[in-house]
Amino acid sequence: MVKISDLTFPSSDGVHGIYCRKWAPEGSVRGVVQIVHGVAEHIHRYDGFATFLAERGYAVAGDDHLGHGRSAADGSELGWIAEENGWRYMVKDEKTLHDLLKEEYPGVPLVLFGHSMGSFISRTYLGWYPGDHTVCVLSGTGHQPAIVCRAGKLLAAREIKKHGSKYRSPALQKLAFGSYLKKIDDPVSPNAWVCRDEEVLRAYDADPFCAFTATAGLMRDMMEGLHIIGGSRHMALMDKSMPVLFAAGDMDPVGAYGKGVERVAKRFKKAGMRDVTVKLYPAMRHEILNELEKETVWNDILTWIEEKT
Repeated sequence: MVKISDLTFPSSDGVHGIYCRKWAPEGSVRGVVQIVHGVAEHIHRYDGFATFLAERGYAVAGDDHLGHGRSAADGSELGWIAEENGWRYMVKDEKTLHDLLKEEYPGVPLVLFGHSMGSFISRTYLGWYPGDHTVCVLSGTGHQPAIVCRAGKLLAAREIKKHGSKYRSPALQKLAFGSYLKKIDDPVSPNAWVCRDEEVLRAYDADPFCAFTATAGLMRDMMEGLHIIGGSRHMALMDKSMPVLFAAGDMDPVGAYGKGVERVAKRFKKAGMRDVTVKLYPAMRHEILNELEKETVWNDILTWIEEKT
């Protein structure tokens, strides 16, 4: 039986409490998986995958980021991180959770699993805190050229100057997500790029903690994060011996339908990372953990973790 528990720890912003959910297995713990979720979602959406891992001996934990889920003070804060330094706060909160997990489960492998924006947070973490984790899985990641990041930051700064950091900008929303449906015929939802499982899409669309419009402040923060992880100096700081798995659907627009994922993997190798694996799933979209063939994905990730730890 899997034991589910909740905890809250102080955010690095000095203001908020960070909500965290943990899935613990019965008996001995083989390893710990730290999940870093994506934008406009929350950690409860990983219950199926986390339970699957816990049933196989892994302790799993993940938090709701600042401005997300149960860490947001109220609805007005959904999609807003901070007036400044938002990206740094989110990464440092993951460091806090790592330290708590390492203290609770000493001497076992630590797995960092980041999805979408969570993969960008995780890639930042790998450069800022090399050696903290044994292996890393990056799901639904992608690459943005420096010129795109600069343009996004400039547009976000302009919107913040005019309307404030909590403004939900249609222009920024279109810039970030406006093209994601272009390869989907007759989409059943405005969020059909997420996955092909219509039950998942209905739940996502109806979830008050999901699919909200990000604030100009969050868009600024995310562009800052993308700028950081795109730099060769940052990638040079990573632990070169740590195995990394890139997993994505080849119909995921965030990863440029596989091309962006391959590009990031090549840049990791160029930076000196010695153990880089890429797994692209045919026909799958952004959330491979929630796709119609999710059990295959879950088992593939578990097998890779077991092989590398």
